Amino acid sequence: VSSNIFLGKEFKYGPSFVNQKRIDKEAEKLLKELEIDIDPRASMADLSIANAQLIAIATAISDNSEIIIMDEPSSALTEKESNQLISIIKRLQKSRGLTVIYISHKLDELFAVADNYTVLRDGSSIKSGSMADVDKADIINMMVGRTMDEFFHKDPTVPGDTILSVKNLSRGKFFRNVSFDLRAGEILGFAGLVGAGRTEVMEALFGYTKSDSGVVFLHGIECRFNSPMDAIKSRIGFVTEDRKASGIFPELSIKDNMIMPDLNTYIKKGLLSNKKINSNSSDQKDALRIKTPSIEQLIKNLSGGNQQKVLISRWLLIQPEVLILDEPTRGIDVGAKAEIHMLVSKLAAEGKAIIMISSEMPEILSMSDRIIVMHEGDVTGELSSDEATQEKIMHLATGETISTFQEKG
Repeated sequence: VSSNIFLGKEFKYGPSFVNQKRIDKEAEKLLKELEIDIDPRASMADLSIANAQLIAIATAISDNSEIIIMDEPSSALTEKESNQLISIIKRLQKSRGLTVIYISHKLDELFAVADNYTVLRDGSSIKSGSMADVDKADIINMMVGRTMDEFFHKDPTVPGDTILSVKNLSRGKFFRNVSFDLRAGEILGFAGLVGAGRTEVMEALFGYTKSDSGVVFLHGIECRFNSPMDAIKSRIGFVTEDRKASGIFPELSIKDNMIMPDLNTYIKKGLLSNKKINSNSSDQKDALRIKTPSIEQLIKNLSGGNQQKVLISRWLLIQPEVLILDEPTRGIDVGAKAEIHMLVSKLAAEGKAIIMISSEMPEILSMSDRIIVMHEGDVTGELSSDEATQEKIMHLATGETISTFQEKG
């Protein structure tokens, strides 16, 4: 940790020898000032993402910087860690007169930390001013060109027949006896805190991991997906929560990323049909309004929102009956969020059965027809869209059951 903080500006004995003892001491003093409880002698490889982020800030402070630009500093942090980050920024503003440019899609953070704002949209500056003169609805309107009412867009649908039934699915310490039904044209939300087991359930359902027990029915017929390919053949798609680690192939083009789940569709006489690949990929680019000069563009060069659209396009090309969306709008700007919300609503209206995991309370409340809440591997309750509130979801997410919550009134 200390070597990272003082990399390139090490204290030395004479011209050649690094004074590691002084480096550790100065790092310890700096971390204490910032109230960061990390051993300066610890290895960076052993730190969490959140602590590594704090060390990056300490490194900038060690340069006696007057201005620090923080680009999405809390994207991988929990709410508690984000609050710690904001607290550090405020202390540094007072003690050192530090100026911070804070880039974030998390509007609550901006209102907590910022004095002034500048809103950008499509590469243009829309407006600047004092945070005291605006509210969240004003900022969203400037960012997406829509009102708050249009931001979470969900067309009313009448769910059809049950497509997928999961009965008592269990996997070791990760989740136990998870059961639910999913109907055509329905958005079934999964809510819970970090570690609730939501993603693990979907990975087992999709065949990425193996469950210990439980049964899955597709159109009333019992089935078992031993691999993701089994699920794909049954027209089930899965947009994972971490597009960089388990979603995109960064060194491949947009079109190559789109066709990955079903290459056989594009093989003719043993060769890939570029004509069909280009046609289908171009149609998806236009339909989802993916901003790119060409489908030949490497996906790593796209913004987060456009990468996410490519991943959704990937699964739309298999014409799925069931689409699992794990944190579909994490780390993307509010304009792209609004577009993805409208797309998901449209897919549900077309009869697709959708499972949506989200940690954003407004998203899960506004987009879901029903909400299943989990806590540490257990389903603690199910709420209809009419009865669901933020308070009820949080009670269930912290381990209370519906009956316990009702007893409390």
